[in-house]
Amino acid sequence: MKYTRLTKEQFEELHQEFINFLATQSITADEWADIKANKPEVAEEELDIFSDLVWEGVLRKVTYLEHISPQQMHLFHLKETDMQLIAVKLNIDTVDLTTSEGFDWFRNNLLSDDVEFLTANKAYSEDKALDKFKLIQQGGVITKGDLYRYFEKLVVK
Repeated sequence: MKYTRLTKEQFEELHQEFINFLATQSITADEWADIKANKPEVAEEELDIFSDLVWEGVLRKVTYLEHISPQQMHLFHLKETDMQLIAVKLNIDTVDLTTSEGFDWFRNNLLSDDVEFLTANKAYSEDKALDKFKLIQQGGVITKGDLYRYFEKLVVK
């Protein structure tokens, strides 16, 4: 398995897609019930294959990720050939970016000496999808990129 198995909730959400996946392998509902009951290792393998297919589809489409912690914000633009990062670091530990009050303070103090902006670019490894997946595993959240685009106008020249 290349990525991680989908959660029970994710499988429930993708129930119809999973049925279609089994159908592409000519596995009927009765056969699936038999596989689960009598060949659990085969069932596990099918769940893993389906999970990887879903992740591949998602990762192919991901363009923006955000990772916000109390003192830092990492905003990623995942382009075709490289990843671009806008990082925000607070040099004040009484403000927490993960709270609405902390984010309000940040918005009102963007130009303060307590706020530091950094930018970076990084080429992908041989496996672009896996690079994206690792960022998600480290806490990155898929977004539409509104924050990235906002700060890009301020800090990227």
